[in-house]
Amino acid sequence: MVEFKVVVNDVKTGKSHSIQVSGHHANSLIGKKVGDEVDGIFVSLPGYKLEITGGTDKDGFPIRSDLPGMRRRRLLLTKSQGFKPKEKGLRKKKSVHGNTISQNIVQINMRITKYSSKPIEELLNLGKDKEEKKGGEQ
Repeated sequence: MVEFKVVVNDVKTGKSHSIQVSGHHANSLIGKKVGDEVDGIFVSLPGYKLEITGGTDKDGFPIRSDLPGMRRRRLLLTKSQGFKPKEKGLRKKKSVHGNTISQNIVQINMRITKYSSKPIEELLNLGKDKEEKKGGEQ
């Protein structure tokens, strides 16, 4: 069974929310590419629209948006996605994953493009957990 850790970035507030996705919702994300817009219902956020911005595979290699396919490749990289050189002009051969989501992906990064009327905290039950903790302390 496929399971993803989806990190949703709220660009208005600057906060990120981590959501575990498994089952048929996770299966529906397989085959999507970086840059695709998906419905928020797949990550427990109905009414939201999310754009896939990146992620990592099971061994920690980053998803590269300009590399087509579902497999890992070794590319000669300059300063870009997947490589940050310490010297100017340095190039290095690094392994990166293609831009299509497969079963090897562990983490998917997304950003919100269209908001719903309900706040994210309410949909993810973050507000209820804080209220219960405050109630138990008093």
